[in-house]
Amino acid sequence: QVQLMESGGGLVQAGGSLRLSCEASGRSIRSYGVGWFRQTPGNEREFVAAIDWSGGSRYYADSVKGRFTISRDNNKNMVYLQMSSLKPEDTAVYYCATRYGTPLVGLKADGYDIWGQGTQVTVPS
Repeated sequence: QVQLMESGGGLVQAGGSLRLSCEASGRSIRSYGVGWFRQTPGNEREFVAAIDWSGGSRYYADSVKGRFTISRDNNKNMVYLQMSSLKPEDTAVYYCATRYGTPLVGLKADGYDIWGQGTQVTVPS
């Protein structure tokens, strides 16, 4: 069984940076694609970024392109989301997710079947 745990969220001023981490435990996720999503109250989870098993393919939502970078360290069983030039509209709970045996999962939340608990990111206006 794979468990995912996010960390690194917090309160940051507009224009600042944060790095979110997603740590996998239970088994290696080196052959699985991973995605980051975010959610605000009353809204569905929104795609943020995705990375394939090797790190060679990365995808971003238009709203974060050029500001966020997804990466992974398969030796550490970790996936990261570096967020820069943060805006108030980036405020949300951020989740990492993966799917058993799937090298690249994609941009849709329903394609993922393993989720972390989430970490709150707050950028005051």
